[in-house]
Amino acid sequence: MERDFPQISWDAETEAQWRQLVRLALAEDLGRRGDLTTLALVAPDQQGQAVMAPRQAGVLAGLRGVPLLLQEVDPRLRWTAMVEDGQAVSAGQVVGRIEGPAQGILACERILLNLVGRLSGIATLTRQYVEAVGGAGAAIYDTRKTTPGWRRLEKYAVRCGGGRNHRTGLFDAVLIKDNHLAFCRGRLSPAQAVHQARNYLQRIGRPDALVEIEVDRLDQLEEVLPAGPDVVLLDNMAPAELRQAVSRRNALNPQVALEASGGVRLETVRQIAQTGVERISVGALTHSAQSLDVGLDWVA
Repeated sequence: MERDFPQISWDAETEAQWRQLVRLALAEDLGRRGDLTTLALVAPDQQGQAVMAPRQAGVLAGLRGVPLLLQEVDPRLRWTAMVEDGQAVSAGQVVGRIEGPAQGILACERILLNLVGRLSGIATLTRQYVEAVGGAGAAIYDTRKTTPGWRRLEKYAVRCGGGRNHRTGLFDAVLIKDNHLAFCRGRLSPAQAVHQARNYLQRIGRPDALVEIEVDRLDQLEEVLPAGPDVVLLDNMAPAELRQAVSRRNALNPQVALEASGGVRLETVRQIAQTGVERISVGALTHSAQSLDVGLDWVA
């Protein structure tokens, strides 16, 4: 594959964001008094065992963080995973087991299901898009249309579903969008903007950072290709236009990758992939994914 954006894995940064969200979730759910219902009904020394299972088929994401959540609630809680993140599971399949103090299991149940359900929903939707373009030669990418505070985790979930990560934030790549060009109109042409971005990255010691530019017309594409951006984003182009864009790119600068974006739906993504573009970015992966319905049930 051509040069790409940094891809997210379950690493120290991802784990830190998970811990931050877990602590926030525990604070808003338990407050200062704790779980009043559980404290009233369950003795501190009572032990329990519960299993987690999705109530619908899907792709799992977020299981890597379950032990960290349990540790925050009660270090005596133990987690046994039956599957791994990125694995497709059927409805009712047991994916993990929690054992230990029953008070702790009850206190973290909803937070656990919210986190895993949200991330698994993203992974599941991503897998549907990836399978829809299978064999067509295009990769599915996410966007920055993520839940504030959740971005790294949501992008991790996209990777669990088989997708690729676009830039994580404004800090790790140049993406010259229509508003940048509109503000600089009369001062910088699209091609000049690419050259200026390259020069800036050289000056700050970041020549490895990708430079991408957005266009919405074929004449803009022809103008910018000789400047050699890493990627050109083709915004809201119909499949016929995308095919023309691929043809012109192949003739003028075949080293440049093309990314289709804007209004991509599951029903249309394969047609877009068949135009010959290498990348398709889909905001819906994160902003429109429905959480996977996951349950936690006691084992007698």
